[in-house]
Amino acid sequence: AGMNGTAIENFVCVIFNVSFMNCTWHPGRHASGNTQYFLYWKTSRKEDFTECQNYIKDNCGRHTGCRFQNVTIENKRAYFLVNGSGSGQNIQSYTKMIILYKIEKLTRPLNVTANCTEASHVCEIRWQPPHTSHVKRHGCFKYEIVIENK
Repeated sequence: AGMNGTAIENFVCVIFNVSFMNCTWHPGRHASGNTQYFLYWKTSRKEDFTECQNYIKDNCGRHTGCRFQNVTIENKRAYFLVNGSGSGQNIQSYTKMIILYKIEKLTRPLNVTANCTEASHVCEIRWQPPHTSHVKRHGCFKYEIVIENK
């Protein structure tokens, strides 16, 4: 239900620094300027939706995103619902299911060291895997090294 073009657009979520997640969106093209959106989410079909506690707002005070803390990827999936209200308009709801590990931006590898010897023209580069909440096996990571001669 709701008028076409009033639902949010360009809904995107990103998990970063292991347990933080930001979700952002744009107001619907045909939503009035006083439309306010509300985001709800859950990590299982069985549980109830929980409303965002930390909204990102635009210059007009409209909700255009949400910041989450202590997000865990172990549940694998998250279900999102964004609805809205505006004077005299029936706002369309927006729903989306996201597989959480697919939206995680990994931190860089940790403790990177390089030891090079001029005599043998050999360099040994070592590092530790990035922090992540869901990858338990270090063999799951692939790395690329770019070496520049200066």
